Amino acid sequence: MTDDAQRPARTPDGRYVIVNGRRWRATDPQVPQDVAARLRSHLMAARRAVAAALRARDPEAERAARARVHTAKVALGERGTPWWDQRETERRARWSEGLAALDEGIGTIGEKGTGRG
Repeated sequence: MTDDAQRPARTPDGRYVIVNGRRWRATDPQVPQDVAARLRSHLMAARRAVAAALRARDPEAERAARARVHTAKVALGERGTPWWDQRETERRARWSEGLAALDEGIGTIGEKGTGRG
């Protein structure tokens, strides 16, 4: 991490962050701050749900929670098609659809009401 506000170091092109020497895809910088905050909130709730499902030894709940983690990470641009390879309209659709799915309690985009991926 760098000293400035404890943010992780980035690669020169800004596409990746470096944490403990490991490179991770950075969040799409075009995601509006309020949307990114909501997506991160969904992501952290889904990660807590994964942990709870593991403790409960509930594979169905684990699958559903992991699907929500994946949906949030795709919406943030951290998984799926790299955000730098997408047109602006594709990027906007990615985060809008992902947030809508998570707000509605849907595990993955396009699987309305299932809660799993």
